[in-house]
Amino acid sequence: QVKLVESGGGSVQPGESLRLSCVASGGTFGLYQWDWYRQAPGKEREWVARIRDGSTTYADSIQGRFIISRDSAKWTAYLQMNALKPEDTAVYICSANERFWGQGTQVTVSS
Repeated sequence: QVKLVESGGGSVQPGESLRLSCVASGGTFGLYQWDWYRQAPGKEREWVARIRDGSTTYADSIQGRFIISRDSAKWTAYLQMNALKPEDTAVYICSANERFWGQGTQVTVSS
């Protein structure tokens, strides 16, 4: 069974950056797609970014500010978040193959 563990969240001020990591373990062979989602209090879960076979796509809300990447050798996906805004505050959750899910890491952007 694949297990995903996110890390790297925290509290930052507007304009600052964070890099989230998502490490997969257990049965990682065959993981070909990584997604990041986020969920703010009282809101629906929102898709943020995807990397699949080296191609990336992003939600309009974060286009140009966030970068998704992966290190296949380490079975790890990353989300580099720049120019953070208060509206980026949420729990960020990674997914592999849209089948396996992590528990999430909290990101808070506040002055």
